[in-house]
Amino acid sequence: MNIKKIFATALICAMSITALSSCGGNTDTASEKIYKIGLCQLVQHDALDAATKGFQDKLTELLGEGNVEFDLQNAAGDSATCSTIVNQFVSSGADLIFANATASLQAAASATADIPIVGTSITDYATALDISEWTGTTGRNITGTADLAPLTEQAAMFKELLPDAKKIGLIYCSSEPNSKYQIDIVSEELVKLGYETEMYPFADSNDVSAVVTTACDACDALYIPTDNTAAANTEIIANVANPAKIPIIAGEEGICRGCGIATLSISYYSIGEVTAEMAYEILVNGADPAEMEIKYAENLTKKYVAARASELGIDNIPEGYEELTAE
Repeated sequence: MNIKKIFATALICAMSITALSSCGGNTDTASEKIYKIGLCQLVQHDALDAATKGFQDKLTELLGEGNVEFDLQNAAGDSATCSTIVNQFVSSGADLIFANATASLQAAASATADIPIVGTSITDYATALDISEWTGTTGRNITGTADLAPLTEQAAMFKELLPDAKKIGLIYCSSEPNSKYQIDIVSEELVKLGYETEMYPFADSNDVSAVVTTACDACDALYIPTDNTAAANTEIIANVANPAKIPIIAGEEGICRGCGIATLSISYYSIGEVTAEMAYEILVNGADPAEMEIKYAENLTKKYVAARASELGIDNIPEGYEELTAE
């Protein structure tokens, strides 16, 4: 082959490589995926908001800015709206669904058996998903984090803070199965400690004031679990319980800030972050949610609202309680 032919062949090869590069682009850029994440949050209140923010912040950090698109939808406390929201996520081809609170998780579970689902702010997955033999994993396209604090320790707080109380009213939303799960356990533990208990369920936000009024008239103190409807109505609860001088021990920090005197609290922002790490393993590393164990909150802290406790004449706060500011 003469020099001219060699040069011509080299030139053709170079042009071919350039053409391929211009068509295919940078292979690293082309391989980068933008993940579509549908986020369904049952209702807006401090705890769920913190979990959602923790999830978004951490997943953005893990995937990289610009590599993830969030579609955050709030169901305003309505389970039927949760179903509408997650069905839209399924129709739009979401890569993963983030379900914040039990009703959101149940709606997502009904909507798809294929798209991975990560839940958070779920008290008990077996109860939420009607799993009779719980092994720590769902065996389905679902995994996530739980917000269950040690209920025995929450019950024991009544002895620490309210040793003279006789009857404890347990307030919860009857349409939230995980709330009933907590109430049943706490009631049993309180009875063991020598208290009389009575349950006061309410159907929805419209019933909160009347039910709390009835409970305050009959009881010395109240317990409210990690209940989303209660969390969204703490001002109403406080407006009834505070003038009646009835102390409330709450299942989570947001409810405690709004109407309680004390709580054994988790960090919802932190469990949102853990949920994001689980989502990353599914999206990037191919982890199977059916085999991923549900993770539980760590680093729980006893907290109390000093101003509210003082107003109720509760000054015997033991060591180990951190002060919490009332809303």
